[in-house]
Amino acid sequence: MSTDGFDPAGSYRLAPSISLRPEPFGALVYDFTTRRLSFLKTKQLVAVVEGLAEAPDAAAALAAAGVGPDERPSYLHALAGLLKAGTIESRPGE
Repeated sequence: MSTDGFDPAGSYRLAPSISLRPEPFGALVYDFTTRRLSFLKTKQLVAVVEGLAEAPDAAAALAAAGVGPDERPSYLHALAGLLKAGTIESRPGE
């Protein structure tokens, strides 16, 4: 299954140029390459993004962060947007 070019069975990580700063609402996202500032609006989305590097795939990162089946489509859409923006990337060699 693919969502907006994002494959939940794929393996991803936070892009090396990205820094997350925890905030009460979620996190500030700063890209040192583009100097763009954006936001992760929930702590659960932060947990998903931070878990991507260790999980075998994105679906496992969603499960590990406690994302329920009814919330999954919105999180997949968010991850697709983060991939398109360059916040996350496919893990090298995978």
